Amino acid sequence: MKSTLLKRLSIILVLALLVAAFAGCAPSEEPDTTGAPTEKPSEGTSEEASEEPDGTLTLETVKVGFIHHTDPSDQGYVMTLNQGAEKMQADLGLRDDQVITKFNIPESSDAEAAALELVEQGCNIIFATSFGHEQYLLNVAKDHPEVEFAHATGYQAAGSGLANMHNFFSDFYQARYLSGIAAGLKTETNKLGYVAAQPFAECISGYCGFYLGALSVNPDVTMEVKYTYSWNDPVTETQAAVALIQSGCDVLGHHTASASVATAAQQNGVYHVGYTTDMRDVAPDASLTSAVFDWSIPFKSMVEQVVAGEAIPADWTGGLAEGACDISPLNEDIIAPGTKEAIEEARDKIVNTDWDVFTGPLYNNEGELVVAEGETFIEPKSAPSWEHILQGITVTE
Repeated sequence: MKSTLLKRLSIILVLALLVAAFAGCAPSEEPDTTGAPTEKPSEGTSEEASEEPDGTLTLETVKVGFIHHTDPSDQGYVMTLNQGAEKMQADLGLRDDQVITKFNIPESSDAEAAALELVEQGCNIIFATSFGHEQYLLNVAKDHPEVEFAHATGYQAAGSGLANMHNFFSDFYQARYLSGIAAGLKTETNKLGYVAAQPFAECISGYCGFYLGALSVNPDVTMEVKYTYSWNDPVTETQAAVALIQSGCDVLGHHTASASVATAAQQNGVYHVGYTTDMRDVAPDASLTSAVFDWSIPFKSMVEQVVAGEAIPADWTGGLAEGACDISPLNEDIIAPGTKEAIEEARDKIVNTDWDVFTGPLYNNEGELVVAEGETFIEPKSAPSWEHILQGITVTE
């Protein structure tokens, strides 16, 4: 009897040990004493993620990079580009951490390094905005087909063979033409001056458009051009402006990044037509108007295409009709009578008819016919390619 009892106790002890052993293997859950509900962590919610869990890009996850050769303190080109980026961000509802901007990146291998940094920071599309940035952007685009690269003022995208490389600009000669009307009606000496950064098509197209606008309202007008051979050199820009004033030019235009030509006109009692931004603040008694970009138009278009998974064209361009370029508000205190009406008439002609600025007959300054009567030169790509210096324009050192 005692033996049977001992056997039963042994069996009960073994069973108890087995139950304890299994209980030790089960997950332990401490009771929640805070009263807060418990939630399962969401998948794919990392702040570093640039895509949704299924790989879909959205406006909440896209990252956009910018590379500029100077910064907004130039009061001109880069300031306007940055304003366009800020407008794009606001229109699309992007957070600050979705837009990464690198200022003061020279046209050197520094641009390539900046583009690589933006790739590493998760950017899905990278914009570079100075002419000399293009080759360095191409180098990075070759190795990173998963990222879109867009370059302002360049010309190599279409021929690069890279589906992720793009150029963009606007039909800026149209805005130049309108601004030239203000200059042609204002001049009393019938001699305009123009400070241009480089002897490249981008500048030549612009100042020829400007001159044709002036010529359309003043058949006696001529124009003298000086190059600074730098996109942003305020000292040289001022020197060129003063030299043009001394040679008899009483209205100045320019294609340079700073506001130095505007301030030189203000200080020397002549008039001015600006570039990229309204310059009435820096030259209230001189600045008639400015030819301006709205860079938010291409920025927004391309970012939306990236998010939608749509192909971006190799060359993006838009003009007055698309709102990509225009003129700033006229300085009503100093413009010549009839300026507003003449500009609106020309705008309507450009936007609502087949006519465009480079419609023949047009002759270069050596007397050669470059566009026949009834024909119109249209830029074949986004980057300007018009390089004919027109009759009536003189380039001086």
